[in-house]
Amino acid sequence: MNPSTALATVLVDELVRCGVRHAVLCPGSRNAPLSFALHAAEQAGRLTLHVRIDERSAAFLALGLALRSNLPVPVVCTSGTAAANLHPAVLEAHHAGIPLLAVTADRPAELVGTGANQTVRQAGLFGAAVRAAPSLAAPSDCAQHTQWRSAVDRTVATARGALGGGPGPVHLNVPFREPLVPPPSAALQDSAPQVLAALPGRPTSAPWTAVSTGSPLRVEVELDLSRRTLVVAGHGAPPAPPGLPLVAEPTASDWPDALAAGPWLLGSPVVPQLRPEQVLVLGRPTLHRSVQRLLADPTVAVTVLTDRPEWTDIAATAVAVGTALRCVGSPDPEWLHSWQQADATAAAAVRSVVQSCPEATGLEVARLLVAALPDGALLLLGSSNPIRDVSLAARPRPGLTVLANRGVAGIDGTISTATGAALVHGGPGYALVGDLTFLHDSNGLLAGPDEDRPDLTVVVANDDGGGIFAVLEQGAPEYACAFERVFGTPHGTDLAALCAAHHVPHVRASAGELAEVAVVPARGLRVVEVATQRSGLRALHDQIRTAVATAVAPFVGGSA
Repeated sequence: MNPSTALATVLVDELVRCGVRHAVLCPGSRNAPLSFALHAAEQAGRLTLHVRIDERSAAFLALGLALRSNLPVPVVCTSGTAAANLHPAVLEAHHAGIPLLAVTADRPAELVGTGANQTVRQAGLFGAAVRAAPSLAAPSDCAQHTQWRSAVDRTVATARGALGGGPGPVHLNVPFREPLVPPPSAALQDSAPQVLAALPGRPTSAPWTAVSTGSPLRVEVELDLSRRTLVVAGHGAPPAPPGLPLVAEPTASDWPDALAAGPWLLGSPVVPQLRPEQVLVLGRPTLHRSVQRLLADPTVAVTVLTDRPEWTDIAATAVAVGTALRCVGSPDPEWLHSWQQADATAAAAVRSVVQSCPEATGLEVARLLVAALPDGALLLLGSSNPIRDVSLAARPRPGLTVLANRGVAGIDGTISTATGAALVHGGPGYALVGDLTFLHDSNGLLAGPDEDRPDLTVVVANDDGGGIFAVLEQGAPEYACAFERVFGTPHGTDLAALCAAHHVPHVRASAGELAEVAVVPARGLRVVEVATQRSGLRALHDQIRTAVATAVAPFVGGSA
């Protein structure tokens, strides 16, 4: 067995010993040793291999697998720009705390800086976006296998957040010298025993170094629940204390218990009578400006509960930060009741305005889709409008696993993330995305005939452009002369033809047909396109705000 084949064989074996069950591979020459080793491991039934030709999509596929399974997943690629294409997914994994392993093949050190083809300085390529970035030495013999195993153990343990470090991405750079393929006279599995022999003093399937996963440092922060307290829960939030009004984003674990119209209520000028004395922030809320304005109010005491080193405090107003809560006092039932009454009234007003809109909008698509999904379904939400539409118009409900790329909230890689999550979900999978998000990762539809297909229905709310900008500052009438060209960005792409090119079933449906078309039991990957309008979004949001203010005015005035 040549040294590069030995190194790759040991790395893959040790990954499996460390609990890796899925791996994503991109074809290349310099990573050929890893390609052979991963293929052999799959043939032996030790892991499931997913092969993709686009490194960016492949990285997000691995991210989706890790996001849903909570297990480390390697994405393996060749050198040069291939490695650079992993960067968007690495950034998302870093900010979202996802155990992604970026395993990049490389040229040996003596070729770096010499003008050798497809060679860049890969050590440190991802900068501060990774928890660690070990780089192995190109092997010259097969005697280093214990060091190789130790390096894999450190890589996986760091990605898992072992010893309290918090999960996240790790970059393992692996230089290979030629020859890059096993000897033609012997199959890989025939030459493997010399480096895969039972490890001395260790169980057959155990890693070389077993690393325990420790608990994060417990730092309690006191919160007096007898004060008028509002809970704001964002992405990755832990459970909220009971008995308090809760404004939660869809990816928060307590979203089913959240106020349906919470973001609208916080944005209403009538709500000061329901204004809290203090806010408990759980996770990382990023969706709504009404929430950020509340957290920036210097008259409101903000307490943050998080296990991440970067806690949410954009306006620098937090008075306390901790990893655990020590509650004193008891919530006032009337405080919660007042919020619930206002919420019921506001939610009815939102629903009435959205339903009365003569043209289909993303808000209506989100409302109908969430209500129609079967219990046990996975729902992955695209960034920009789809996740906000769910938060603003859908009624929170149990029975769903709601995921999203909220670490950096980019639109890239969403189809691939949804595919990865659906492959390990164990039930029907759905994704709600906008047309630009869909186009940005259309390569996520690309999979060879031997690849596993997820049971995933991708619902595309197609408003032919960037609808979210219509409700931001640049969507104001005074900027209309430039808006459509540089923000609206209409594209006119035929999504049916694009899906046909990838042999992916496609169907067009109206918003009213979603429950019938999108939610019917289906096998494999398919796309449901719903035409929506963005030209009236700004006016629609203004109309909803007015309706909410009008609906809750009598209640708030009477309870003040």
